[in-house]
Amino acid sequence: MLIFSLFYKELFTETTVIQLTMRLEVPLMRLLTICMVVSLSLGFAQNALSAEPNYELVYKLKASVVKVHVATQAGNHGVGTGVVVGKDLVATNCHVLANASGVKITKFGDSAIPDAIKADWKHDVCILRFQYLDLNPVELGDSENLKYEQSIFSIGFPGGPPKPQTTQGKIKALYALDDSQIVRTDASFVMGASGSPVFDRNGKLVAISTFKSPGRSAYFYNIPVKWVKALLDSPETTSLKTEILPFWDAPEQQRPFFMRVVLPYQNGHWAELKAVAQEWIAKEPANPEAFYYAGIAEEKLGDLDKAQQYFKKTLTLHPLHVATLFELGLIANQAGKADEVEKTRVALKAIDNALDEEFTEALKPGN
Repeated sequence: MLIFSLFYKELFTETTVIQLTMRLEVPLMRLLTICMVVSLSLGFAQNALSAEPNYELVYKLKASVVKVHVATQAGNHGVGTGVVVGKDLVATNCHVLANASGVKITKFGDSAIPDAIKADWKHDVCILRFQYLDLNPVELGDSENLKYEQSIFSIGFPGGPPKPQTTQGKIKALYALDDSQIVRTDASFVMGASGSPVFDRNGKLVAISTFKSPGRSAYFYNIPVKWVKALLDSPETTSLKTEILPFWDAPEQQRPFFMRVVLPYQNGHWAELKAVAQEWIAKEPANPEAFYYAGIAEEKLGDLDKAQQYFKKTLTLHPLHVATLFELGLIANQAGKADEVEKTRVALKAIDNALDEEFTEALKPGN
């Protein structure tokens, strides 16, 4: 009763849950109850973020999204996407422009050549400056207070179509990097979409589509708008030449841990995943994603007790970590623990009705 009284007194904030679970040794069943309660209290607000973007809003934003064309040193033609972020300013990914022999943008049948560039090559964000660019800038949002399962949408030129395309999705993970966080979504993209703006449901720019992992079950990563804002005050240059690789293209051992876990996870190399996750935990002991992947590795290696310990730690750090709730629910179902399964179901449904449907499907024999 103490825990629930505190919840109601402090309005069910995620911070409250984390503080409580870190202070107390909470048994798994109690922890699932806590997650269920906080999901119910926050779920309505989260579900409100799941609505499809307004058609008129999307139409308006498309007018600020441009196609970026580059001529490569080898004489080839490359295409990316850009978004107007200020008067005469277009943001895109640096890897679209790096070492190109020429660059221009097109919109409404017109083309424009930039006068200068601001570049953060490491973080893969560049801003092109033009003269007399008669396009309205989008509103810059906040990438530091995003939530898992929050609805987003992107606008870009995946595959290089003549008109910009809209892709909807949700935030599936947030990874701390340097002074901000990388945003992973399930809004897929292909070549031509690099530099696509990612918006929240209010049409505010929160990220830029940048890179994806290899394979069929790819992860889609977006750099935060915070880095775009920081670059606005940086000095300009006229050169597109660079030898600096973006962080995601660094040698394997120098890449962020959230990238290093993907291939062993997708390829079922559980011992390798365990080793990377353990290294991640040692370097970032407050990162819920590190504990999640450690839990997955132990689960697949057959140590369910250790897996549950890692999953429990994940939830103490992030009570609404959907993937962890899924795994604990599946483990509970295998063990015949109907109460834990039901609490998991209630927590997932409060976050998003679609998660309950997905969980129900996963519980079916053979899945």
